[in-house]
Amino acid sequence: MSTTPPPIAVFASFSGSGGVERMLINLLRGFVDLGQPVDLVLVRADSPHLTRLPAQVNQIRLEADHTFLAIPALARYLRERRPAALLAAKDRAGRAAVLARALARTDTRILLRLGTNLSTAMAERTPPERWLRYAPIRLLYPRIDRIIAVSNGVADDTADIARIPRQRIGVIRNPVITPELETQAAASCPHPWLAPGQPPVILGAGRLQRQKDFPTLIRAFARLRETGDCRLLILGEGSGRAKLMALIAELELSDSVDLPGFQTNPYPFLARAGVFVLSSAWEGSPNVLTEAMALGVPVVATDCPSGPSELLDGGRYGPLVPVGDVEAMAEAMRTTLEHPLPSATLRGAVAEYEQSRSAERYLRALRKPTSGAFD
Repeated sequence: MSTTPPPIAVFASFSGSGGVERMLINLLRGFVDLGQPVDLVLVRADSPHLTRLPAQVNQIRLEADHTFLAIPALARYLRERRPAALLAAKDRAGRAAVLARALARTDTRILLRLGTNLSTAMAERTPPERWLRYAPIRLLYPRIDRIIAVSNGVADDTADIARIPRQRIGVIRNPVITPELETQAAASCPHPWLAPGQPPVILGAGRLQRQKDFPTLIRAFARLRETGDCRLLILGEGSGRAKLMALIAELELSDSVDLPGFQTNPYPFLARAGVFVLSSAWEGSPNVLTEAMALGVPVVATDCPSGPSELLDGGRYGPLVPVGDVEAMAEAMRTTLEHPLPSATLRGAVAEYEQSRSAERYLRALRKPTSGAFD
């Protein structure tokens, strides 16, 4: 008799090079390492991260341009394949999965992974816009068997928005720290500013968009540079590049700030930074902040909702500064450069984010037959 467990399904849309796609690949690799058969059910498949997908994962492409247009195809998949459970990667995927299950008339358990503090992201929207965003969540989330948040802040926020009991939402840390992280970080770094003997480099990373608030980081760096020689690198790409370049020129920082774009392997940059700075206005659980700590790099972060305060234990493992506060960020960077925490202390603080630990917890949640509170 075969002892191979039945497959689980992961339902997602891969469109871009963001952190969610990267974390899903890490999670799938963790599942494979644990001997769990997996179907990756895809709406879109346009991401460089898919090159890291293990060959053992069965890709099923629904050939739809939008998650909700994929509902009939997902329902057919559920009827035909009968996975043990389905993990939906984002809010939209979770709502589509509920509707597909109803259409398929199966009893597939649905779990939803959430990684964004939605109320903060929606704070600047009008009341009607917020209502339109929240109404389907309040209608459909009670029909999801289990909700997994990446941080306590996201869990609290989701319970409030969806109007469901907080104990129905579990927290599982992201599978950030992979077995190959140290090897990737040891690769040669192509940027001359990170060569031995150069002035210290402040590093930021993420999509060049409003959420990451890189203008505050650039302005804080301008203040920091008044007190000593240093440089700033911001890794990533996005629609905000032109405005950031204009700000750099306006502040006359073109000789000390560089935006080298998206990096397939950002870890040689990260490992050689003097300080990593997370300047975000909101997060779920900031993966690159976790990776910096796992590599022993000193960090500074905004005290944004949600995640940085949990990672840094309220400031124990790095300064937390108010969102958008240029002066506080500049001072925190200066202090951290002058008095960095030991690398071993930083590494130990993020052990819970190891890929294998995260994958084991996800599998326990996926295999548990009943809904309700997490163990």
